[in-house]
Amino acid sequence: MRIGDRLVSEGLITNEQLNEALSVQKSLPIRKKILVILTELGYIDKNRLLKFFVEQCRLGNLNLDSIIMDFPASEEEILRKLAVILNTDYYDLDSVEIDFKLASKVSLEVLRKYFAIPIKQNEFNVVVAFGDPLNLQAIEIIQRAFKQLPVKVAITKIDQVRKYIAKLELNEKVRDTVENIRKEVNQGLIDAKGSSSVLKLIEMIFKNAILSRASDIHIEPSQYNCIVRNRIDGILNESFVFDADIYPPLSSRLKLLANIDIAEKRKPQDGRISLKMFDKEYDFRVSSLPVMNGESIVLRILDKSKVMIKIEELGMNSVTFNRFIKATKAPYGMIFVTGPTGSGKTTTLYAALNAIKSTEKKIITVE
Repeated sequence: MRIGDRLVSEGLITNEQLNEALSVQKSLPIRKKILVILTELGYIDKNRLLKFFVEQCRLGNLNLDSIIMDFPASEEEILRKLAVILNTDYYDLDSVEIDFKLASKVSLEVLRKYFAIPIKQNEFNVVVAFGDPLNLQAIEIIQRAFKQLPVKVAITKIDQVRKYIAKLELNEKVRDTVENIRKEVNQGLIDAKGSSSVLKLIEMIFKNAILSRASDIHIEPSQYNCIVRNRIDGILNESFVFDADIYPPLSSRLKLLANIDIAEKRKPQDGRISLKMFDKEYDFRVSSLPVMNGESIVLRILDKSKVMIKIEELGMNSVTFNRFIKATKAPYGMIFVTGPTGSGKTTTLYAALNAIKSTEKKIITVE
């Protein structure tokens, strides 16, 4: 049954109102959803419509995908309204801190199948965000994993759940890879260049940083550990903590990839690594600095696809844009571009260089 006919059969609109909406839909040059037209005509209220959808989902006549596809609102607006109806919370997973140890209590297969991610736990309950909070079977199966502690159902976007499940899978692979490296170290199988396991670990560290939208990676040795932190929105966040014996092969391999002298450990060095990940080209600017327990290694992440844009696409207003263009074309002078991490300083630099480059000019950059 079509959604309009279903609304008529349930008494939410009349047949005359549906026919009028269909007539409007046919007259439009660009197709518009029938529910959008019905709400614009004032024949149905969004909140009442969403409650109807929820009831249909509970009866098994619809699913959440149908709501998102047909409802006249954005996905986030739908989920926030749905959270109010269900008396629960909506979570933007990119804005909350997720307890990955808690998430590991449920098998990845189950989380992947039911689009769920455990977020936090207290003495009263476990908060689990579901991509489909109307799937009662999913809630029941997740509840079994936490036994006596009740599951509090929260709502989030399915795409965000997929992203964090990918991070959980990555963490699991990291644990296995670190164990392989430890065995190789103990058996004396790793030389100064490291091994394939070390290379895998580096790739996973990079992938984790990119998935986390990090601007740079900090790898630091301590007396007992090797700590990997990512800078996200200007703040350092701990990503991995390895035993100290992982640091020497990890740092040596990174320096080798960056064309840095692996034998030199007493002075600062700089290098660069270029890799393709997630179908994008990335540059990692590498710097090593001697510290108490070895060398602190920092990798600045640069997404080439973001920096190779036209100067017109930077988003400047017309006054600023004209002043900036005039400054880049001046025969001499200096331009200061300032801002916090991730604000677009490097992107602005690349766009400006692309705008002024020509066969008549020689461009030299100094770092």
